[in-house]
Amino acid sequence: MIPAAFDYIAPSTVDEAVQALADAGEDAKVLAGGQSLLPVLRMRLAAPSKIVDLGRIAELRGVRDEGDHLAIGAMTTHYDVQRDHLIAEHAALLAKATDTVADPQVRHRGTFGGSIAHADPAGDLLAPALALDAEMVIAGMDGRRTVPAAEFFQDFFTTALAPEEILVEVRVPKFTGWRAHYEKFNRVAQAWSIVAVAAAVRVEGDTIAEARVGLTNMASTPVRATAVEQALVGQPATAEAIRSAAEHAAEGTAPTPDSNADVEYRQELSRVLTARAVSAALTG
Repeated sequence: MIPAAFDYIAPSTVDEAVQALADAGEDAKVLAGGQSLLPVLRMRLAAPSKIVDLGRIAELRGVRDEGDHLAIGAMTTHYDVQRDHLIAEHAALLAKATDTVADPQVRHRGTFGGSIAHADPAGDLLAPALALDAEMVIAGMDGRRTVPAAEFFQDFFTTALAPEEILVEVRVPKFTGWRAHYEKFNRVAQAWSIVAVAAAVRVEGDTIAEARVGLTNMASTPVRATAVEQALVGQPATAEAIRSAAEHAAEGTAPTPDSNADVEYRQELSRVLTARAVSAALTG
């Protein structure tokens, strides 16, 4: 199917992009790679009057070391996130989760910020961002503001972004020396997570000193498995301790039943995948 007609603009600065969105009001869409937007346009599930393409804004690409955190430009591709040495050293969980996103073609065109801003609860980068206490830098007509991940994701496909705002970068605290793993369960025919678990742990000797666990597709937004984290801290890094902590994974979640899985199945998956993710992080 052919998309409905729209005006196209490709600004070269953040300010130009924000102005273009403000001029169009709510009848505009941002193109930040297009892996989610273009199919929607072709099926005419959306018919915006204007498309604002962020692809020419150099400021929005790349990864910077900012001392106590990494700044990841919103238009940095999944491919570049996978291979960035700073992310591998200081935020390995993001690299491991990005490895599971779709396929090589999508990872070359899709962007880190585009996935975050899309806020699909089955998307694989939201839970890691939440688990790592990421912050979102947002640009609008009144300047820039920073929103923590816990407040940025608000509901299904809904974020703290206003219609005239864009995501500029994601700031991720450094988790240097932490062990990490992303465990994902999905149908063979597609890459969307039925359930997935993002786990990062810091070990001192044979004891788990700190733990971060995020859940994918267990609610309308990513979920932090705080009960699992609390159960892991101070415990020996043994299979028994991990299994015991993982039993808390479904606490505080509200999974939505669909054709792939009902609520009980997703809850059981969360427990099984949490045990796998933490075990793999500790041995990886």
